[in-house]
Amino acid sequence: MFPSGSEILIIILAVLVLFGGKKMPEIARWIGKGMSEFQKAAREFKQEMDLDASDEKKEKKTELKG
Repeated sequence: MFPSGSEILIIILAVLVLFGGKKMPEIARWIGKGMSEFQKAAREFKQEMDLDASDEKKEKKTELKG
């Protein structure tokens, strides 16, 4: 699922060779922003799913009472 330490090292070395040392901080910021956006979207999706699930429970309770 997630890369191990040696795989991460190989990826970092490949990026260093391809883009050079001066571009590394810029690439790291880009990756960090992308990861934070992904995490934000995942949180929002989970909140929507939880909200939908609670709405369905409320609807079932209403149907049982009626």
